Amino acid sequence: MTTICSNQYSINSPSARKLSDDQSQKLYWACLEILDHTGVRMYEQEALDLLKKAGASVTDGNRVHITPGLVEKAFSTVPKSVTLCDRNGNPVIRAEGHRSYFGTGSDCLHILDHRTGEYRNSVLQDIVEGMTVCDALEHIDFVMCMFLPSDVPQDIADRYQMEAMLKNTTKPIIFVTTEFPGAVDAVKMAEVVAGGESELKRNPFTACYINVTTGLRHNKEALQKLLYLSGKGIPLTYIPSAQGGVTAPVTIAATMAVNNAGVLAGLVLSQLKREGAPFILPGWGGNMLDMKTTVQPYSDPEKRAQAIDFAHYLGLPSFSLAGCSESKLVDQQAAAEASLTLFTDALFGGNLVHDVGYLESGLCGSLPQLVICDEILSWLEAFMKGVEITDESLALDIINEIGPDGQHINSDHTLENYKKRWYPKLFERANYDSWKAKGGKDLGERATDQVNKILAEHTVEPLPKDLADAVHAIVESPTA
Repeated sequence: MTTICSNQYSINSPSARKLSDDQSQKLYWACLEILDHTGVRMYEQEALDLLKKAGASVTDGNRVHITPGLVEKAFSTVPKSVTLCDRNGNPVIRAEGHRSYFGTGSDCLHILDHRTGEYRNSVLQDIVEGMTVCDALEHIDFVMCMFLPSDVPQDIADRYQMEAMLKNTTKPIIFVTTEFPGAVDAVKMAEVVAGGESELKRNPFTACYINVTTGLRHNKEALQKLLYLSGKGIPLTYIPSAQGGVTAPVTIAATMAVNNAGVLAGLVLSQLKREGAPFILPGWGGNMLDMKTTVQPYSDPEKRAQAIDFAHYLGLPSFSLAGCSESKLVDQQAAAEASLTLFTDALFGGNLVHDVGYLESGLCGSLPQLVICDEILSWLEAFMKGVEITDESLALDIINEIGPDGQHINSDHTLENYKKRWYPKLFERANYDSWKAKGGKDLGERATDQVNKILAEHTVEPLPKDLADAVHAIVESPTA
């Protein structure tokens, strides 16, 4: 018997919005006005030369006024999607639309040692262990170095970070460097592993996170990295840091406008350097110092989601942040703030979501906290899946067969389908007596056990010795 059903549709996943298209358009127009009338300072001659040649005006030495037409032209050439591969060249991340991928942050000065509970300065071995844990965690899609090693020469610490990431995980890498030569060396290392410059461009497994002084002041190192990486065709994020009440007006809208004017200036430069260069927008906005503590909070609610909406409006991938906390411990606050921030970024569709496992507003990291976040992400993955309402999933024939007096615990249908439901690996579901019999451990203790188990049992696919030696040679002879 043929059954034809017309006009049916499904909602495949929950979603949300904070900005309307009209609001995003108004914000975009504000950014264009800032670029054209206020202008931005640029402290790099090549950037000034490219913009002058394209028709931008430069006043007061390095104050650049970028016309709306240059911004619109940049949007006509920049890719709307960014693909990242694993170390073996397999595409594993397609940053586009509402696809969300999650990874760690970089450069925590301290670690909450999972073995001793000590709050201490981080060292190189912490990065090695962090990458090993990341490599094993199912819901960590990309890595950043997590820690700033205090036991290596600080002027080349970024080279040691890159080497540790390349050797201890096959997942995509987003690297950060302090100075421009560090970016050059990071790319050299990646090219060694990829098999050459053209192979890295064709199958990029790494991208660079560029910090910029403010939306209106573009420091030399940031511009050098932008131009170099764009010329190479390597994906990058260009993230000005406008602080409401300090380097921008205190309101969320004004801070967003100042910040994203700087982002669009970077976008224009990237496309002037090389049309088609991949470019990733920031996925958070409206930052403000906590005026009670002068700390910049990472998990505050007011800066969340609107920048992701704005990136969707502009049609480019975003680099957002979640899984972070202001807490100093792996405690209730850390779990609550990590959950809330991960939930919002997944719901709104941030693409590359970093800072998973951060504590103390980005100053400290914790491997057990990272493991807890992986479990939260597992929960979110199950939540974000659409509900299947079909003849098969409704199982009306099974309901009718068993009827009101039977039970389904030993039915073939239950046996065939129960594993499709979500089960936690870390969260506890047993009753009190069963939990107590297993040791009565809290979530933090169970997460610590999981870290120890991974470090004892997980084997990372090794980097071939000749490539590892070539990478280390770059660390030993860094670009000046």
